[in-house]
Amino acid sequence: MTLPLEPPVLPMLARSVAAVPDQPADGPGWVYEPKWDGFRALVFRDGDDVRIDSRNGRPMQRYFPEVVEAARAALPPRCVVDGEIVLARPGDGAGSAHLDFDALGQRIHPAESRVTMLAEQTPASLVVFDLLALDDDDLTARPLTERLALLDGLGLAGPQVHATPRTTDPRVAREWFDSFEGAGLDGVVAKPADGPYQPDKRAMLKIKHARTADVVLAGYRPHKTSTPEKPLIGSLLLGLYRDDEAGGGSRLQFVGVAASFPVARRAELYQELAPLVVEPGTSAAAEHPWADWQDPAVADGSAGERRPGAQSRWSAGKDLSFTPLRVERVLEVGYDHMEGARFRHTAQFKRWRPDRDPASCTYEQLVEPVGYDLASLLPGAPGTTER
Repeated sequence: MTLPLEPPVLPMLARSVAAVPDQPADGPGWVYEPKWDGFRALVFRDGDDVRIDSRNGRPMQRYFPEVVEAARAALPPRCVVDGEIVLARPGDGAGSAHLDFDALGQRIHPAESRVTMLAEQTPASLVVFDLLALDDDDLTARPLTERLALLDGLGLAGPQVHATPRTTDPRVAREWFDSFEGAGLDGVVAKPADGPYQPDKRAMLKIKHARTADVVLAGYRPHKTSTPEKPLIGSLLLGLYRDDEAGGGSRLQFVGVAASFPVARRAELYQELAPLVVEPGTSAAAEHPWADWQDPAVADGSAGERRPGAQSRWSAGKDLSFTPLRVERVLEVGYDHMEGARFRHTAQFKRWRPDRDPASCTYEQLVEPVGYDLASLLPGAPGTTER
């Protein structure tokens, strides 16, 4: 490639704030955009040569051949853009399409044949939100408003390469924050209108959804530095009850983990949870709701649920076994949003809830907005219409 910006270029990052900022009384202010839930992608095009770099600068074009072809068709012959690879899936009715991060993650697979199959069955799209280079010009030192004016001139309106919506009205940004979550978006980003592009710097603001839920504690994993002399908890394994349509009653669904604790708290948790440990070979172990975590029929999620300890393409053979606990404790956690039946990211421990009965911790408490019409954001994109 002979571009004014040579790969790899690390993307500009954002720091979290609690709310959408207002525009200042004077000065250039903010440009607001939806926060897409996909894979950050810097796309370099030099003629037919297209490279797609991940957030950490690693090439990933082999996993998205359909995005490479879409970039060749839609982007200028010589350019560098910053964006997000997303995958939309149709819902049960009109206007219910949503982003599917789990399906997107399946594309990171070593087998070329599987990547090709998925590219045909569930094609991804590219959402572009910045233009870093065009022809022989490096644009990174120019203000965002100038870069966006040039981006608008490219006419990226789909069906597979789109320029992201944006606004300078904080009221509109707050409406997006409330409504777009139903389509699987992550929140809102605010960018300094006069700011240059700053690789690997947290020069933007992100406002993400945050909620709390009461969940059941059913096990833990030791910390990677834990030793017999100094045992430490690594993560708490969390569950919620849902109706068991096959067997009647309810079952405890694994929903994710809480894992961010200071070292001293990890040691305290080990001592605190010791009385709840279920000993192997006992009747309590056989009756634990996740006793079948090693059964391939349920471990990989093919039966509609995933057990803790299951291997996946992300675990790279790591030991994911866990210590089961008697299902007696309830805790409140913070989370941003759900991805299917699980928390999209690691949950944050808030407090113990001794006043709650584990059986009362169900999915009914998890209220998210109804589906937003993703097709209005990505007109014509694959997956935004019913098949």
